[in-house]
Amino acid sequence: MKITFYGHASLGIEVGGRHIIVDPYISANPKAAHIDIDTLKANYILVTHAHGDHILDVEAIAKRTNAVIISNAEIAGYYGAKGFQSHPMNHGGSWNFDFGKLKYVNAIHSSSFPDGSYGGNSGGFVIEGEHKNVYIAGDTALTMDMKLIPMRTKLDLAILPIGDNFTMDVEDAIIASDFLDCDKILGYHYDTFGYIEINHEESIRKFFDKGKDLMLLEIGDFIEL
Repeated sequence: MKITFYGHASLGIEVGGRHIIVDPYISANPKAAHIDIDTLKANYILVTHAHGDHILDVEAIAKRTNAVIISNAEIAGYYGAKGFQSHPMNHGGSWNFDFGKLKYVNAIHSSSFPDGSYGGNSGGFVIEGEHKNVYIAGDTALTMDMKLIPMRTKLDLAILPIGDNFTMDVEDAIIASDFLDCDKILGYHYDTFGYIEINHEESIRKFFDKGKDLMLLEIGDFIEL
């Protein structure tokens, strides 16, 4: 499994020979100016919630690649009504795709489209594929529901927001990693805007002091599990 960071909360995941894009907000992010969305491969697009900084490039990528948009029922229906391929899910539900098993799990955050239409309830995703399991939290507060995930799935990586203000901060993310029984963390949703700027060295040190590994990738860099 290869995971590429495209800035903010945008990810590319290669698993089982398939290409997944998560929450694409790339083309309007000046920090990701070197990423060309027209070159990104996508069989699927995962959308955690409807905010503009998570859906900006969904339609452009889906139109070019014919990717299936996977999200909650409201978001999937929104794109389905526009003629895009979509797969609706809801909290606690899972589905076996050709890249592995995908589960839609709870997140605590608001969700509405930039035009004001209803975006359902925010969520995150657990991917079980190629003998590696990953949790993508989406935008969320720290929640006790995270304790449920390791009761079903042994995680190899948790991808957590750490920018504070709109989501968890670093200290809450450390607690989240305890709840998730996962000490390998990829941080995201930080530095894009002034509200969510963090001190990188201090954040990494705080995780290290708790015996945990926080990875902060440069935009365009990747890790392999």
